[in-house]
Amino acid sequence: MNDVIDATPAPAPGAARLESLKQLTMIIYILQAASLFVGVTGIVAIVMNYVKRDDTVGTLYESHFTWQIRTFWWGLLWAVVGFITLFVLVGFAILFANFVWCIYRIVKGFLNWNDGKPMAV
Repeated sequence: MNDVIDATPAPAPGAARLESLKQLTMIIYILQAASLFVGVTGIVAIVMNYVKRDDTVGTLYESHFTWQIRTFWWGLLWAVVGFITLFVLVGFAILFANFVWCIYRIVKGFLNWNDGKPMAV
């Protein structure tokens, strides 16, 4: 028989882990973006953030997870404030500003993720 030896180098031990974290981080950004229209995906995203957060320690994705978690909680806080103040009409402005701020955070995070850069948190 003619055995062929594969000379392709094996990936570094942490490479598969980093690739998995990279994909997970993207999925969470997508879920956060979808939550602007379908709120339940934001809950799924934040649960994923907390469940997998320890796996990101020491990687560039740790800063992305912190960014995503802060985006969720601050966005939720301002959404609640906006809904509470709807009756005095200022709530509409708060909700609009929160919506724009959340879009900014998701886009900025996604662009840094795409460029392989950590977030400045």
